[in-house]
Amino acid sequence: MTRERLLVNFFYAPPVGHAVEALHYCLGHHTAAPERTVSLALNAASAYELAGYCPFVESCYAIEHPFVEGSRGSARGLANVPREWDWILDDFRRRQDFQLRAFPGMKDYYEASDRHLSAARGRAATGDPAAGYVPRCRLRLELPAEARDSARRRVPADSPWIAVMPAGSGPRSLYPSVDSWRLILEALAERIPGVRFALIGKLRRDGRTTSTVSSDEVSALLAHRTRPIDCFDLKLTEQLAILEACDVFLSPHTGFGMAALAVGTPWLTISGGRWFEYYFNHVPFRSIIPETERYPAFTQFEEPPTIRDRDNGPRTPSMTFARIQDDLERITTAAAELADGSLTYERALAEYFPALLAAHQGDGSRIWSIDGVHFDYLSAARK
Repeated sequence: MTRERLLVNFFYAPPVGHAVEALHYCLGHHTAAPERTVSLALNAASAYELAGYCPFVESCYAIEHPFVEGSRGSARGLANVPREWDWILDDFRRRQDFQLRAFPGMKDYYEASDRHLSAARGRAATGDPAAGYVPRCRLRLELPAEARDSARRRVPADSPWIAVMPAGSGPRSLYPSVDSWRLILEALAERIPGVRFALIGKLRRDGRTTSTVSSDEVSALLAHRTRPIDCFDLKLTEQLAILEACDVFLSPHTGFGMAALAVGTPWLTISGGRWFEYYFNHVPFRSIIPETERYPAFTQFEEPPTIRDRDNGPRTPSMTFARIQDDLERITTAAAELADGSLTYERALAEYFPALLAAHQGDGSRIWSIDGVHFDYLSAARK
């Protein structure tokens, strides 16, 4: 008997977090019907190799095609994707007109995939229950043993370890300055005896997303008295293994935080900038949400405001030195409770969503999450 075949057709922006999101949907569809095969089509500029750490993914097809710029015609890579499937599940964003206007390359890809692919049973959006889907599964990447062994040599278990990513791939103004990071590292060193830091990120330019922090900024942080170890520009698998070996991952909002959750490491986010945290994976977390009346944030697709941050150039208000100073005690307290394991996942959720609702002045219409986790908490927060 031929096994049913399902394709998660997930061509979106290249940051690592969207690859994790795609794998989360693959897991939910696999869990609903383990007897069928689940494959994935993903932007070749994204971290498509993560599919190799998910045994429930049969095949992953890396699609070479521009995401932002329009490019009519067939997408390179589609020729390698089988034409016929039982189910094809597209990223739900392909049905959002504002996304198609913003990213003509994405629009062109899905038009090309409509011509190339056919589904015997149905074509819908990821997570559609008609295709069989179990929401809120826990995704766990199964990293190679050699990467884990190497990480443990770099990050021995005789000290508490915090992996720090100073900046994501967005404009530099969306992330804290070096002065702010020095302040944070010093406060954490005082709060958690013997803490060590591993600096994570990517400076190398290779067509994929990179950290917008500069090499000089990284060098300045490596010079901190706690002697952080330099994990910049290690291979992605090696960086993920470092994350897995650490007790906490600390960063501003970045898709790499979703990867940290996928290796089981608690994510402490200096929340703010354009995006709030919307992925939850049964792993404890803390998002330090700014006082948005003083430090505006969460503009999403709208351009955020910027102001002069001391001598550190333009910066969005929620990432300024003043904001970091205001929330320093909250950051260190959260790091300590995540590092010692005293915070449960359920309590993290129960405390996060009311704070996020307050940051939106009680307007829940702008809040969303993968698999609708927020719905369980916003109604309670309004009572």
